[in-house]
Amino acid sequence: MHDAAPTVADILALKGRRQLTKLRVESLDEAAAAHEARIDMLSVPPELITQAGFREVCPSPFVVGGLEPGLFVTEEDYLRISFRLLSAGANAVYCGASLPIVRRLRDEGIPVVGHVGLIPSRRTWTGGFKAVGKTCDSALMVMGQTRALEEAGAFAAEIEVVPPAVAEAISKRTSMLMISMGAGAGCDAQYLFACDVLGSHDGHYPKHSKVYRDFFAQQKRLQNERIAAFRDYARDVADRTFPEKNHLVEMDEQELSRFLETIDASTP
Repeated sequence: MHDAAPTVADILALKGRRQLTKLRVESLDEAAAAHEARIDMLSVPPELITQAGFREVCPSPFVVGGLEPGLFVTEEDYLRISFRLLSAGANAVYCGASLPIVRRLRDEGIPVVGHVGLIPSRRTWTGGFKAVGKTCDSALMVMGQTRALEEAGAFAAEIEVVPPAVAEAISKRTSMLMISMGAGAGCDAQYLFACDVLGSHDGHYPKHSKVYRDFFAQQKRLQNERIAAFRDYARDVADRTFPEKNHLVEMDEQELSRFLETIDASTP
């Protein structure tokens, strides 16, 4: 499954058989690392998918183009960018838009990943960045979202910050691949952002994330080294200790004398 990107059918055939891995990547280096680490699925911004060399560095993961809400509005907007991403190497698109748009994409044969539970772009309706599905009524709402997406033709859905028991029950009752983001191991895949896994920022880390490395400390150390190197360079220039003799090319003394005599003679 890791020699070439799997199809939607390949991905769905794994539902209930094993937990898949999914990462959000935002650079060629992260994409290449995900390929080498044998990550199953990637969420990728459109500008990275269309960047030269993207599929060369990560040929094996199942790539989902992330169509962030607000960047695209009409059905035509979504159709155009979706077809462009599929042509560039994406295997599917993430779409958090309305059900009619999801249905229209599906009607055109575009594989769609939807979103249920805590949907960041719609968080005001569920109380902000909070867990969803902690009451019976709220859990039934998530089940309703899932059924609506399935009916609209999505083949998969992210399920975010939902109690594990609820997410597992829903996952068992839908044909869609359910991708857990803070919803437990009873779904079909686990999803984290590469920036959280790498610890590459000093901001808030979600409760459901896990930091495996401390890239931020390393990046801070490298930045301090950059500043120090630039200061050393500026000091050497000011002290006239740079450039040194070994940084320069030499000229034969006789040739230099001829050159100076010639230009002096030609100077008015």
